[in-house]
Amino acid sequence: MDSILVTGGAGFIGSNFIPFYLEHNPKVHLVNLDILSYAGDEENLKEVADHPRYTFEKGDICDRGLIESLFEKYDFKGVIHFAAESHVDNSITNPDAFIQTNILGTFNLLDTAKKHWMAAPGVYNTDYSNCRFHHVSTDEVYGSLGETGLFSETTPYAPNSPYSASKASSDFIVRSYFHTFGMDVVTTNCSNNYGPKQHNEKLIPTIIRKALTGENIPIYGDGSNIRDWLYVLDHCTGIALAYEKGVSGETYNIGGRNERNNLYIATKICELLDDLSPKKRNGSYKEQITYVKDRAGHDFRYAIDARKLENELGWKADENFETGILKTITWYLEKFKNLQKGTASTINR
Repeated sequence: MDSILVTGGAGFIGSNFIPFYLEHNPKVHLVNLDILSYAGDEENLKEVADHPRYTFEKGDICDRGLIESLFEKYDFKGVIHFAAESHVDNSITNPDAFIQTNILGTFNLLDTAKKHWMAAPGVYNTDYSNCRFHHVSTDEVYGSLGETGLFSETTPYAPNSPYSASKASSDFIVRSYFHTFGMDVVTTNCSNNYGPKQHNEKLIPTIIRKALTGENIPIYGDGSNIRDWLYVLDHCTGIALAYEKGVSGETYNIGGRNERNNLYIATKICELLDDLSPKKRNGSYKEQITYVKDRAGHDFRYAIDARKLENELGWKADENFETGILKTITWYLEKFKNLQKGTASTINR
């Protein structure tokens, strides 16, 4: 049974990926390395806490000695690398953490894997010929789109925030280990994820939480910034396909084909909450929507062309935005049930 290192598995996407991958791959042992920063929570993985093929290790990917000891202990045959600082606003106020984790941390993982698996450039040690390093990245490395066009795998990089710049840097480091050392790597760049277990700081959980607590729902600028929304379990299937079947050295973009602007997102969530958990007093949650000063360097639009993943590996998204957002709100209503103020005592459906 091969052991695979999953970094950042207690975060949003990783904690959805681990149960999914364990269920669909009965011959793998997943070791989750997570520092449990504010964005990681072991509660996110309570459904697999006692799983015989799951192990949790607390630690920092910036700790090179720890990484090397884990490779010796578990003899990893693969790495799926989620761990990253990812909150754009935080990267503006504290870019240092993003440089350290996203760049140095990725280098530590890559270089340790190379030394464990490879005897020389292009030459894998015996029993390590099928080892692979999968780097999970973001569409924000491509910069901003105008009103038309899509990001493809050949779109030039043009990161505009310290977060996206640090992810672009890590993408290039991964690329260099393929071209310089012949290391088996694959990279996926995804659009905006949403779904269960996302940290409260992100847009969709923030809208739901603020609505239920009766607070103002803050929307940057005029709410016209557009994102391509990808349900997290659809992202997990794309990652699994790229890790298992992707061509070494290639990049695959994963997007939901669900472009929505931020004001639409807030309005849609409020309309669904009006139905699912109506206020005791008359009125709509939409009345709580307010506009705040726009974020510095706020990219206008992201949209992914996922045809390469679809055509070459057979991926498709199972959820559209309307089905995915309903599942997401239902999950958060259960999570936030003790926060609700001025709402009906029961959920209608």
